Amino acid sequence: MLRQRILTALVLIPLVVFGILYLDNRVFATLFAVVILVGAFEMARLANLEGLPTIAMFVLAVAGLLWLAWWSQQALHLASLQWGMAIWWLAVTATLLARRRELQRVQEKRPSVLLLGSLVLVTAWISIVRLHAASADGPVWVLCLFLLTWVADSGAYFAGRAFGKAKLSPFVSPGKTWAGAAGAAAGAVVFAGVLWFSGIGGSAALPGLLLLSLLVTAVSVGGDLWESRLKREAGVKDSGSLLPGHGGVLDRIDSLLAAAPVFALGVGLIGVL
Repeated sequence: MLRQRILTALVLIPLVVFGILYLDNRVFATLFAVVILVGAFEMARLANLEGLPTIAMFVLAVAGLLWLAWWSQQALHLASLQWGMAIWWLAVTATLLARRRELQRVQEKRPSVLLLGSLVLVTAWISIVRLHAASADGPVWVLCLFLLTWVADSGAYFAGRAFGKAKLSPFVSPGKTWAGAAGAAAGAVVFAGVLWFSGIGGSAALPGLLLLSLLVTAVSVGGDLWESRLKREAGVKDSGSLLPGHGGVLDRIDSLLAAAPVFALGVGLIGVL
């Protein structure tokens, strides 16, 4: 499994980095929209939709929302949406960490998952696309967002394997531990330090970069837990099988979906952009 994860990452990471840094914003937005729509397909399955036509209708609805968000960028009150999603993700993270009851398999269709899922997918997409186009440094900050989630995920994975005993949220995601969460936080602190010492953080103060990195890492854990809850309630191990060693697209971007609106909002608040 680890070997597959590493091989898949070695293929995908250079492509993602190239796309973020060198593609025109419209092309980047289009390709990222394709990723989001694959995630929408998987989300529909987690919501127990059955039959390709029904699932396709949901995917097309999400595509319509992406199109509307793109053409309404100037009128869209994105900051208000990001604030709302940031508060929601913090609440979700706290709730899932505190949960001490078994999750039950859900057999019926789940319209609430479809509604929340579409909001999560579209908000993450437009947050990243707008950040990418915000300034000449926009692509660099989008890459920083991706790097932060990768660093936190890697820190959690290796710290959890080496030291993990106490479960972080045993009834939602039994494989996650407090040691893993500490590893993710340590990675976030190192990442913020690198931004500050390298000058990439611009005029932002180190405390602001530290707070932003830790907060984004916390909600990224919440994004991972939220998707884990959906999978357990749907009775599946992975959201899909597209990415060897990683599962589905949602399994790879669940942390990013939660982190994106918080990070995009935060870089503005600490004076980076």
